[in-house]
Amino acid sequence: MKIHHDADADLAPLRGAQIALIGYGNQGRAHALNLRDSGLEVIVGQRPGPGAQRARDDGFSPCPVPDTTRRGNLVILALPDDAAPRIYAEEVSPHLAAGAALGFIHGYNIHFRRITPPATVDVIMVAPKGPGALLRSAFAAGRGIAGLIAVAQDATGRAKLRALAWARGIGCTRVGVIETSFAQETITDLFGEQAVLCGGMTELMKAAFDTLTAAGYPPELAYIECIHEMKQIGDLIYAHGIEGMRERISSTARYGGLLRGPQVVDDAMRARLKALLSDIEEGRFAARFSADLAAAAPSGPAAGAGPEQQALTEQERRHPAIEARRNLAEQMRDMFRESI
Repeated sequence: MKIHHDADADLAPLRGAQIALIGYGNQGRAHALNLRDSGLEVIVGQRPGPGAQRARDDGFSPCPVPDTTRRGNLVILALPDDAAPRIYAEEVSPHLAAGAALGFIHGYNIHFRRITPPATVDVIMVAPKGPGALLRSAFAAGRGIAGLIAVAQDATGRAKLRALAWARGIGCTRVGVIETSFAQETITDLFGEQAVLCGGMTELMKAAFDTLTAAGYPPELAYIECIHEMKQIGDLIYAHGIEGMRERISSTARYGGLLRGPQVVDDAMRARLKALLSDIEEGRFAARFSADLAAAAPSGPAAGAGPEQQALTEQERRHPAIEARRNLAEQMRDMFRESI
C-alpha cells in the first residue's frame, strides 16, 4: 500500500490548466474553494438554483455544464451517484476534449459501469475521507484530511500526476492519500456505510434504545446512553484508536465492552456481514438502488430517493428515539451543537 504526502505531489500538472468543477454541493464547494486557494484556476458548472447562487457568493461565475466541460482540462464530477450518469451522458460526454482528465470523488459509477468514458481521456479519482465541510474547514485551518487516489484509465501518461496534484490542491496530501483502485474504494466505502457507519451502528443504537425503553427506562436516558454518547466514544477512537479508547474509559466500561461486544457481534452476525459484502461485490445492491430510483415518480426521485428509500426513511422518522432527542434538545440545547 502506497501513501503519498506533499513531498510526493506537485501542483505543476494542474498549473495553467482549467479545472472544471461540475456540481456545487458540499463536496464540490470544498474542492472548488481549496483548489482556488491553492492557486489553481477553477471554473464551476452548475445549473441555476441555490447551488449556483452559493457559487456566486463564493466569488465564482457558474456556467452551464456543457460550456464548463468544454473549457476543462480536468473535469471533476462532484455530483450525487444517482444523478451523475444522466448529467454525464447529456451534458458532459459530448463536450469532453481528448486529453482531458475526468475526475471522480467516488468510484461508484465507474466501477458499476454507469459511466463509460472514452479511451481518449484520463479517468482519475480523489476521494477525501470526510464530509465536504470538514475538508474545507481543515484546509482553511492549515491542516487536511486523509484521502484516496486511483487511476482507472491513463490515456495521457500523466493521470497519476494529475490525481496527486488534485489531492495536494485540496489539502489531502498534508495528511496522506492512499493509492488504491476504483473497485476497492467503491466496495469498501459502500460496505463501511452499510455495515457500520450509516446502517449497522444506527440500527444497533435504535435496538439498544428499544431494549431499555421496553424495560421501562426513560426514553431520554436511553437516548443519551445508547445514541448521544456514541460521539464521545467515536471521538476517542478517532484520536487514539480502539486501544486508546479502552485506556481512557472506566474499568467497568472496558471489561463490559470486551466481554459483551463479541456476544452482540456473534458468528451469526459475522455471516450476515459476509453476505452483505457479497451483495455489494456482485452488484446486487447497485442493481436494487438503480431499480428503486427507476421506480420513482415521473417527476423524478426526491433527493435521489426512490419509493423504497422514501418508505424506509419515513419508517425511521417514526422511531421513538427521534422524539426523545427532540425533547432533550428543547431543554438541553448546548448538548446538540453541531461539531462539523
